[in-house]
Amino acid sequence: MTDDDIRLAEPDERWEAAYLDYLADFARAGERGDEVFSPGDDFGAYVARLRDNARGVGLPEGYVPAETYWLVAGGRIVGSSGLRLALTDSLLDYGGNIGYRVRPSDRRKGHAARMLALMLAQARRHGLGRVLVTCDKTNVASAKVIERSGGVLDSESYSPRSKRMTRRYWIELPRGGAPA
Repeated sequence: MTDDDIRLAEPDERWEAAYLDYLADFARAGERGDEVFSPGDDFGAYVARLRDNARGVGLPEGYVPAETYWLVAGGRIVGSSGLRLALTDSLLDYGGNIGYRVRPSDRRKGHAARMLALMLAQARRHGLGRVLVTCDKTNVASAKVIERSGGVLDSESYSPRSKRMTRRYWIELPRGGAPA
């Protein structure tokens, strides 16, 4: 499979079976793949909610517009990512501008790095000059992906939100080019 076969896809109802398969992969690994959607929920309503979130429509208090993308490879969803277009105090603590996850059976294949690179391009398209990406201190693989993508460690502290030690990285997004 080439990099051209791997792309970001916007949420769409046609991805329902692939998304349920994606979630099942997390369940088999004893992990939760999505904090909001569960198998059996109305997938069409979920997709509509994600589209509204991207436009900033109907957001709960304290939330910011956020785009969701699925990393698709060979017709399968191998990862998901969110781009938050602004930062709140809560997101400065944990979450940042970009969050991502890769399904357990597809980890250690470069998907996280590819997804973060694609999300940085999206952030640049929105005119963001830099983005905050956070990870748990124990998530060495994610820290390496962030650092290889130009992330510079800003701080490491206990996050009351995640109840974990969190590493916070800034990635500069120069206009028209790759991260510095």
